[in-house]
Amino acid sequence: MTIEQLYNIYLQHRSVQTDTRKLKANDIFFALKGDNFNGNTFAAKALEMGAAFAVVDEVAYFTHPDRMMLVDNVLETLQALALWHRKQLNIPFLAITGTNGKTTTKELVNAALSAGFKTYATIGNLNNHIGVPLTILGISSDVEIAVIEMGASHQQEIASYCTIALPTHGIITNIGKAHLEGFGSEEGVKKAKGELYDYLRANNGTVFVCNDYPYLIEMSKGISKVVTYGNKDADYTGTPAADKALLGVQVTGNSAIGFIQTQLTGSYNFPNVMAAVAVASHFNVPVEKIGPAIANYTPSNNRSQVIQQGTNTIIMDAYNANPSSMKAAIDNFVGINAPRKVLMLGAMMELGTDSIHEHEALVAQLQRHHWEAVVLVGGDFKKINHPYIFLENSAEAAQWLQQQQFQDTYLLIKGSRSTGMEKVIA
Repeated sequence: MTIEQLYNIYLQHRSVQTDTRKLKANDIFFALKGDNFNGNTFAAKALEMGAAFAVVDEVAYFTHPDRMMLVDNVLETLQALALWHRKQLNIPFLAITGTNGKTTTKELVNAALSAGFKTYATIGNLNNHIGVPLTILGISSDVEIAVIEMGASHQQEIASYCTIALPTHGIITNIGKAHLEGFGSEEGVKKAKGELYDYLRANNGTVFVCNDYPYLIEMSKGISKVVTYGNKDADYTGTPAADKALLGVQVTGNSAIGFIQTQLTGSYNFPNVMAAVAVASHFNVPVEKIGPAIANYTPSNNRSQVIQQGTNTIIMDAYNANPSSMKAAIDNFVGINAPRKVLMLGAMMELGTDSIHEHEALVAQLQRHHWEAVVLVGGDFKKINHPYIFLENSAEAAQWLQQQQFQDTYLLIKGSRSTGMEKVIA
């Protein structure tokens, strides 16, 4: 069966699924393989559960020829189907990548664009080799702008996603220290994320560049269409106000948007807000709709959330962490005017040989300030010298917090995904 034939089936059954636990009637089930599972073994079950078709790549599981498709490689077929669908869509495709803030920027941009267009954006953080094609296949024919998040942990990953999504516009939020195990160095991160700029440079695309980061200006050279945003000397400028828990942004240049009171914590979210301002303005969303759309966006999933518990204010930013995002979160916490501040920080993962050094650097940053208490949880925090409370896991941290009886206190909770720091207040 050709991709074109499969696409005709897809047009009749527009919902694609790779997990039988999420399967709905009339879905097309793609039997993907992983290190610890083989989707082919679930194909017959998917049909029993109501799937219209199943795509398999092992002949032993090709048991229903009338409702199954046997292909050489299910993942490659999923990606080829997504590319075929992408080529039918003559709309702007905005790709977003970067070390920190990808998902928040994607959500803010989507919120701002939605005030003027029918949009479709990556759900959650489905930003990998499976998530990108699934996102594309979720785009219906009435969508006017697509917003695609792209994550990466090794070279050529972003480049491969660009060959499926064919972006017309792009944003690199920033470059920092993350996934050093896969990238090797911060320079390796820059090269990998820069693959988005490389694609747009070669295909006459448009990039939105934060002018506050000179390295992004340098990386974007040679791209014919560049729209800038930032604190000054940009097409769209603004000023952050973040002495309290929630960030406010005064949009100052080339726009009549005015002041935006966001529901995000942290001045580190200022570039993400300005990216949304720049993108929505570029696409001529009515100026009076942009500010309210951004202001009404409420963060979720432990990203830049502010939670009130009694008299305490909790900054929950525990979805993930790396040296760059940890430093920004702590710097922001320093600037908040509060009588008592407590930090509960989970270890940072995937840093390879730099891990001990980066955890020591974080402790050095903490020691420059006075805190009510600091709790460091798990991982390489156990292997370094520091004057703070060390606990093995988030369960112990939750127990410690319950025993403290804090009042009128600000708490910053952050850590890598595997440390599960959100459980501290669960």
